[in-house]
Amino acid sequence: MAAFSSADCSSYYSSSSPYTLAPVSRNGHYRIQFVKVSSLTNCPSQKVFSRLQTQNTSNSNVVGMRDVATIINPAERKTPVEKLRDGSLSATFSEERNDRLCFDSRKDESTVSITVVGASGDLAKKKIFPALFALYYEDCLPKHFTIYGYARSKMADEELRKTISKTLTCRIDKRENCSEKMEQFLKRCFYHSGQYDSLENFAELDKKLKEHEAGRISNRLLYLSIPPNIFIDAVRCASLSASSTNGWTLVIVEKPFGRDSESSAALTRGLKQYLNEDQIFRIDHYLGKELVENLSVLRFSNLVFEPLWSRQYIRNVQLIFSEDFGTEGRGGYFDNYGIIRDIMQNHLLQILALFAMETPVSCDAEDIRNEKVKVLRSMRPLRLEDVALGQYKSHTKGGITYPSYTDDKAVPNDSLTPTFAAAALFIDNARWDGVPFLMKAGKALHTRRAEIRVQFRHVPGNLYNRNIGTDLDQAANELVIKIQPDEAIYLKINNKVPGLGMRLDRSTLNLHYAARYSKEIPDAYERLLLDAIDGERRLFIRSDELDAAWALFTPLLKEIEEKKITPEYYPYGSRGPVGAHYLAARCNVRWGDLGLDL
Repeated sequence: MAAFSSADCSSYYSSSSPYTLAPVSRNGHYRIQFVKVSSLTNCPSQKVFSRLQTQNTSNSNVVGMRDVATIINPAERKTPVEKLRDGSLSATFSEERNDRLCFDSRKDESTVSITVVGASGDLAKKKIFPALFALYYEDCLPKHFTIYGYARSKMADEELRKTISKTLTCRIDKRENCSEKMEQFLKRCFYHSGQYDSLENFAELDKKLKEHEAGRISNRLLYLSIPPNIFIDAVRCASLSASSTNGWTLVIVEKPFGRDSESSAALTRGLKQYLNEDQIFRIDHYLGKELVENLSVLRFSNLVFEPLWSRQYIRNVQLIFSEDFGTEGRGGYFDNYGIIRDIMQNHLLQILALFAMETPVSCDAEDIRNEKVKVLRSMRPLRLEDVALGQYKSHTKGGITYPSYTDDKAVPNDSLTPTFAAAALFIDNARWDGVPFLMKAGKALHTRRAEIRVQFRHVPGNLYNRNIGTDLDQAANELVIKIQPDEAIYLKINNKVPGLGMRLDRSTLNLHYAARYSKEIPDAYERLLLDAIDGERRLFIRSDELDAAWALFTPLLKEIEEKKITPEYYPYGSRGPVGAHYLAARCNVRWGDLGLDL
């Protein structure tokens, strides 16, 4: 099963109501959200709460996103040692435990209803429902919850349950009650057939949801697992006919968020006719991956790295994404977007922004997203000469013939859509001036991987140059963060080979997650769904962040399409087009994934 434990989830999200979230300790203070003042009259702690009521918009049917509470903790600011000496540390823990019991007393008064719009699609069946079951299996979902699938296909409840049951697993913990938990989960899953642009069909859904909510405070989460051209219709109907009237209503929106700046802005305007920005959760599942989440921890909590995180010590940064398969089954969709829109503009650019941002004021969502936006706005405009494009062609290897991109029946024979792209990006600020950030993303390559490579500068006046030889690149330190597969963090260093002579060798200090941690890493969708239910926006994309990302890539994409740039062809299963190596060479860089590696 996923690497969540019941104890983890009790502190992360302790009940089904946003009025009953457990307190979270930070720097000796507590932050608790969504607690009614009236519910705290018998609570042991002396705290002051304020609640922000339902937000009004131009549309009276739009329900405000969240209720907010502020807590003032009168505890003294003492070090942990001082607290241990005078016993106040244990008192603080006791107070937190009593608070949680108090908050849990209201858990029967609310419920969470999750509606997966587009429930008959592959994403829902392969990712969303399994992630929800994983959260349920680890007791991370509230006591009262209901899951509804909504799509145009005619289907009974039992048919939906049978379909999604094929994708549910209890991965690590083969507990005796696995089948029992699965059966209990499926009993919470229902289906409603309807059109995405039908107010009447969503009103029918609303009626069914209310039956399950049984008069409790209703909190509703809609996951839009549908094509972007029907986002606004679905949001309009859901907002007008199926919003909560006494709790919160949230909407998770899957990428792509438009094709360029204009279409993205139009989509945002359309959504904001019916939703507040705080209600819109734009999901990029790469931000939920364990190693991406660990990126900030690695940098900001380790003194050995933070001082080195700048142009003074870092020579270049490489963000690499490769898949060892083509567009099988997605050719029609992919041909409309291409690899730049599909991978670089969102996944890789989001990772770059997290990597390069300045230290945020706090770990709060808005503070982190503010710093990411600053990075994106500081980036130098991309030019055509800053990129290399490719498209995979047919190739025979080991007696097996692999298809070309245009062999896909859904792809035009004369398609110029790139399946590979490499780009050199620069951030024009004091920290990163002159440091190339190289991106590379492609399909039908020789391996499957996603990683960040940080290549450090050479040691000035290195005493051991004659022992290293002329290949200084091999002597430079390199930090590698493997996002997938086989998650790991390792640092390449130089050391002396044991013996009487002075011979240098390159070794790695390696943190391999599978070897270090026994728990399985949770799927990104599990983390992001749990965050959305909790109202945590840190790993979701804000509208100005999206605008800045599209502003960087839109001029380049328009130039590529207007000039009908022909991509360089590369064999299926190869390392990609030669043009990517020339691009790196112009930046005086060599791709770090070309040699033997872990």
